[in-house]
Amino acid sequence: MQEIKREIKEEVNIEVENIRYFGSQPWPFPDSLMTGFIADYKSGEIAIDGDEIIDAGWFTPGNLPNIPGKISIARELIDWFIEKFF
Repeated sequence: MQEIKREIKEEVNIEVENIRYFGSQPWPFPDSLMTGFIADYKSGEIAIDGDEIIDAGWFTPGNLPNIPGKISIARELIDWFIEKFF
């Protein structure tokens, strides 16, 4: 889980804790898998790295950006969050 904390800190300057596995799905690159995790916000202000991440933000159900289709793990995470907290 330390790798997840490090990546989030490097790419968007946010510190997280209590990381939990959510699920996975095949990734469209050979022999790859996309994994999804949930975590609790610990501290920090969003500051994108400008290299791997070009945009980041905090969203509520009423102001979501374009979101992926229902077959993606990303959409499953979004739907789960909205159902659980709103």
